[in-house]
Amino acid sequence: MEPDLSDRYDHALLGILQHVGNIQDFLNVYFGFLYRKTDFYRLLLGPQDRMGFPPGTAQNMILQAFKTYEKLAVKDHEQRIQDLQEKLKKKEERLAESGDAPGVAEEVVVEAPAEAIPVEQEEPSVPDPQEKAEESEATGNNTEDPAAVPQGQEGFQTDSDSYNGAVRKNYTWSQDYSDLEIKVPVPKDVVKGRQVSLDLRSTCIRVAVRDSQGERVLMDGNFTHKINSETSLWSLEPGKCISISLSKCGEYWWNAVLEGEEKIDIEKINKERGMATVDDEEHAVLDRLTFDYQQKLQGKPQSHELKVHDMLKKGWDADGSPFKGQTFDPSMFNISPGSVQF
Repeated sequence: MEPDLSDRYDHALLGILQHVGNIQDFLNVYFGFLYRKTDFYRLLLGPQDRMGFPPGTAQNMILQAFKTYEKLAVKDHEQRIQDLQEKLKKKEERLAESGDAPGVAEEVVVEAPAEAIPVEQEEPSVPDPQEKAEESEATGNNTEDPAAVPQGQEGFQTDSDSYNGAVRKNYTWSQDYSDLEIKVPVPKDVVKGRQVSLDLRSTCIRVAVRDSQGERVLMDGNFTHKINSETSLWSLEPGKCISISLSKCGEYWWNAVLEGEEKIDIEKINKERGMATVDDEEHAVLDRLTFDYQQKLQGKPQSHELKVHDMLKKGWDADGSPFKGQTFDPSMFNISPGSVQF
């Protein structure tokens, strides 16, 4: 059975987690529900029984689910390590090529024009492998051996440059929940940022380079969704590629970058949201829950208790208070998490 990586239940589960305050109590709520409302813990002890599971089956189901998502977590960790290693390797290669000269790769913040002008798009054509190889040899593009190019979504998922994206004729793209990364190969003699002409707008993009043969358009078309051009960036890896980082206007998965191009099957990508894509409000909730759990383990007051303590201290020594002059004693109060609004 395939793991469910959708987020359709996240708001409900996050609400429960926020209310109970920590992971342990959240698990107690979950398994308490199975105990009270289902036959999950009921044992089938004879052929006449109609509800429940054979001994050991329920426990094996829990263990199987845990191991399924543990494997995904390990895979995510390995992918992060691999991405970091590749970034370090590319940085070392750039430094080696430039003789440690700083500023070889020029990064530019692309400013949005006052008004987006749609770019007329040509009909996409299916590349001929022979023509692509001849063109690569003639222009000096850094293209890979066609046999080594990933094929199908399963193949795209194995390469960080096309992870959750695809390999297309003139570029490779990947994405996460809030951003999209594009890599456009360039001829070897394109080594300066001024050789790149990049027109990026909220609805369209045009990428061209100037080399010894004049201007060459590498990418041109309308986006399938709007992007935030003011926070989008690009940089040049000299003689290799133009890296473009697009900020999505909404948190949803793209099935293609440009209109008219082949779409990917978004059901075959990894749609699990990483912590980097969690918004500030959710981060605050998760940080508070982590803090509360550590406080509980140490027998210290949790965040909802600390908040009430601060309010109570203000009135403890106020004029007319029966406790004025005494040491503040929080044990006199029983404070439940539901009594405090964050």
